[in-house]
Amino acid sequence: MSIQERFLNNYKPLIAIPVIITLIAVFIIAGHGLEQGIDLKGGSKVVIQLETPVSAAELKSIIGNGINNNQVDVVSISNNQANVEITGEVDVVKLTNILGGTGVILSFQSIGALLGAQAVTQVYYALAFAFLFMAITVFIVFRNFVPSMAVILAALCDIIIAVGGMSVFGIPLSVASVGALLMLIGYSVDTDILLTTRVLKRREGTINERAIDAMKTGLTMAAAAIGSMITLYVVTVLFIPYALTLSEIASVLIIGLVADVVATWLMNLGILRWYMEARR
Repeated sequence: MSIQERFLNNYKPLIAIPVIITLIAVFIIAGHGLEQGIDLKGGSKVVIQLETPVSAAELKSIIGNGINNNQVDVVSISNNQANVEITGEVDVVKLTNILGGTGVILSFQSIGALLGAQAVTQVYYALAFAFLFMAITVFIVFRNFVPSMAVILAALCDIIIAVGGMSVFGIPLSVASVGALLMLIGYSVDTDILLTTRVLKRREGTINERAIDAMKTGLTMAAAAIGSMITLYVVTVLFIPYALTLSEIASVLIIGLVADVVATWLMNLGILRWYMEARR
């Protein structure tokens, strides 16, 4: 008996693994919370051309000492350019005076707290409607409650685990990370529909043979996607540190794609096997 067949014949206990991981992620989110990016909580993004070599800690101290009641975060320093995020209201003239001969402001983007609050609301609406329309589409495609719910639950686990990973690793909720979560919904549904279609609608071969065929294709797709996202993350962190949007997207997708492997091939496949056996 092959490893795949042993795995498929002992599937029921494995369904609990993604459920437990998802519950742990929920507790992490509830206890640790989720940091919001500047574009959602309000503040300023500043790009500074450094005229004297300073470290991130020194630049943070220079700006922080001149601005009271503001949180300063030096995101990156590369090629004598520093990307700085400042929480709260900041006057660009005052900031220029604070920097003095340390550097010159190349760009300054300020986002008000009210605009940030509206952006947060729009983010939640975007995620909710994307998930809702995905669920409706799945029900229309399969017209069967149990397989459809298996696909939807797997996608939900992917999103919750990804958000839990964002909380653990300090990845902020931003426009970039929300875009990654929306892409993750689409990718999760893609792999789950691949599995469900091959196991449920095909007639050639046994259930195990159809499941193994879907698993080979799905795991190959997942490995390629995870490998490409790891490459993107390493390249942006090491060589393009100011490309924060790309590194945030890559990191969220890496967590979500790993979660998708667990949710699809342990929970979704297990529910489908259980359903097929009960129906027979």
